[in-house]
Amino acid sequence: MFNKSADVKAVLMLEGIERRTLTYGDNMLLVEFTVRAGSVFPEHAHSYEQIGYLCKGAGRLWIGEECREIAPGSSWCIPGNVNHKAEFSEESVALDIFHPVREDYLP
Repeated sequence: MFNKSADVKAVLMLEGIERRTLTYGDNMLLVEFTVRAGSVFPEHAHSYEQIGYLCKGAGRLWIGEECREIAPGSSWCIPGNVNHKAEFSEESVALDIFHPVREDYLP
């Protein structure tokens, strides 16, 4: 499967946060998040393992009790069922891979 981000319809997830499911296979899914400065992913947990990379922007990411400042080039791994949240101080773009495939993120 081949896709370009610009060709994928964005889904408004939360105020100031859009997601694009770029591509997926049988076992994993790649999502691009575009985030407006000041936006927040509230604390939540899910059963999916999530690995991410910040392409552009800045913010803070909490995984469990640990908090880190994130900037372009930062990456992370969130185990399944662990609480996490994020706040963005700048317009940001992040890529996240989920395993297994999130059925709720399929186009």
